[in-house]
Amino acid sequence: MVPQNMGSETNIKLPFSFIFFSLIALVLSQILLLLNGQLMANGSFRIPEIWSSAHLLVLGWALMVVMGAMYQLVPVAFLTNIWNEKFGFIQFFVTAVGISTFSGMLYLSPDKALIPGVLTLIGIVMFLFQMFMTLKAQSKPTILTAFVGTALVCLFITISLGITLIYCLKTGFAAEYYQSIFKSHLLMGITGWFTLLIFGFSYKMVPMFSLSHGFPMVHARYVYGLYVAGLLVSFISLFTGIGILLKIGFLLLLAGFSIFSWHISIIIKKRLKKKLDEPFTFSLIAIGLGNIIHLVAFILLWSHYFNAMVGPLVYGYLLLWIVLSIVGYLYKIVPFLWWTHKYSKEIGKAKVPSLKEMMNEKIITPVLLIFITAVVIVFFALAFKTVILFNIGQFVLSIMFIIIVISILRVLKK
Repeated sequence: MVPQNMGSETNIKLPFSFIFFSLIALVLSQILLLLNGQLMANGSFRIPEIWSSAHLLVLGWALMVVMGAMYQLVPVAFLTNIWNEKFGFIQFFVTAVGISTFSGMLYLSPDKALIPGVLTLIGIVMFLFQMFMTLKAQSKPTILTAFVGTALVCLFITISLGITLIYCLKTGFAAEYYQSIFKSHLLMGITGWFTLLIFGFSYKMVPMFSLSHGFPMVHARYVYGLYVAGLLVSFISLFTGIGILLKIGFLLLLAGFSIFSWHISIIIKKRLKKKLDEPFTFSLIAIGLGNIIHLVAFILLWSHYFNAMVGPLVYGYLLLWIVLSIVGYLYKIVPFLWWTHKYSKEIGKAKVPSLKEMMNEKIITPVLLIFITAVVIVFFALAFKTVILFNIGQFVLSIMFIIIVISILRVLKK
């Protein structure tokens, strides 16, 4: 297969294909969660309805929007063209069909989700191959390459463990390791793939959005080393059952995340831009919230409350760190992509809107503040198993997600 893209820009239809699909999956995941909220509020997380909703959110929205963003950001961050755009469109179709059928089958008949799961795996492997071939062309690897490359490895491990779980349900294979595989699936997917990826691209986007210069990058090496070590130690502990290893792993994860938070604050202090954009500010707030959840998880690990709090902690980590980070960056990336596509060649020839005018930023602060409040309400509802509180929080959260989707789509009318 020969690379088709010899230009410096990715065809905008490729990233937007992923983004459009992800927005539909986001709305569907919230509707599904709202309809089955009582089950989740009572502490029932491992049921088909919740599996389907969770995978629509994590695979259908978060994974697909990240894939779309990477098709646009990788050429910018690593100064190399996407290896093969036609291959990218095929990969989108395979992955979209795979995730749609996989999430649907998890809801209808989990024991028949193996084939759709394999199709999803094929789509993800195609994406991994695309990124491998793209990063391979990079003239000089950097610490960003390490973060993104390791995140992609974690993604492959995550989806492989997920397929293994489906196979276990179908055949009873390795039943004694089911819990270990399930916990490792969560670990590698949430703290491995998503967190390492956000770390890596934050080192590119934070200086870009804050106009920061002259900051040190040595801290990134410690962030990478400690966090990856924490993942490995925690992964080993889940299969060996050695409790002290899990505590060490969580401590390393906390240390890595804390140094990342500190490093980002150093970068921000070196900024030339006095007033930060509101969406970007919430991406920074997400870092602080993620750090707090890491700390709370480490503290609870030493108590008998940890097992009861795993569900709420995973929920909080997904929404307050990963989803809030992605939404904050998405509010910056989508207007930039559309403005570049539609108006960049018109500068000097005709009057064009400014990048600021592409998005109604007045709604961003109230929407994301209500979003955070709703997530906190749902978190406590899960912790104390309060159905009414869960329904209130989830209803408000669903409305906020719909507003977010509409506000992003309205950019395309500019």
